[in-house]
Amino acid sequence: MTVTDTAPITMANTVRMDRNFCRRMLRQPVRNWSPIFIGSPLGRPRLVAAKISSVAVVQVVQFAVLVPVAFVLGWSPDSDRWLLALGGVVLGTAAFAGIGLTLAGRLRGEINLAAQNALNIVLLLLGGMVVPLDRLPGAVETASLYLPAAALSDVLRESFAGTGTRPGTSWIVLAAWAVVGPAVAARTFRWD
Repeated sequence: MTVTDTAPITMANTVRMDRNFCRRMLRQPVRNWSPIFIGSPLGRPRLVAAKISSVAVVQVVQFAVLVPVAFVLGWSPDSDRWLLALGGVVLGTAAFAGIGLTLAGRLRGEINLAAQNALNIVLLLLGGMVVPLDRLPGAVETASLYLPAAALSDVLRESFAGTGTRPGTSWIVLAAWAVVGPAVAARTFRWD
C-alpha cells in the first residue's frame, strides 16, 4: 500500500505546491526576471523522471522504517526473493507515479487531490489488497487483473510467499503500466 498510496498522492501535492510557487513568482516584481518562468527548465520528460525519483526516495525511507518494524512484529517472508520484490516495487513506483503525474498535470489542484484519493480507494479495492480478486464479480475481476494495483500485489505475493496467482502476466502488466504511465505523463503534463 505504500507504493499505491505514496506515488499518486505525492504527485498531487508536489505539483500543486510547484504551481503555487510559480504563480507567486509571477506576482513578484523582480528585476531582470523573465515572466516566462511558468514551468520547469527540465522539460516534461526529465521533470517526470525527477518527480518519480523523488517518490522513490520517499519510498526508500518508508521501507527503511516499515521493514524493520514488520520483522519486530513477527513478519517472516517465506522466500528470499528480495530482488524480485524490489523490482516489483520499482515498477510499481514508476507506474503509480506516472498515473499520479498524468492526473496532476491535467487537473486543477483541489480536483486533482480528490481524484487521486478516489482513484487510490478504487485501486485498493480492485487490486486484491482489501478484497481478494476471486471474490469480485466475474467481469470486474477480469478487468482488475489488468490494473497496476492487482499486478503489483500479485508480484509481491509471489516474491515473498510464492502465492501469486499469475506472476508472469502480472510482471508484464506491471511493466506495461510502468512504461505507459510515465510516457503519458511526459507527453501530456502541463503547468497551467
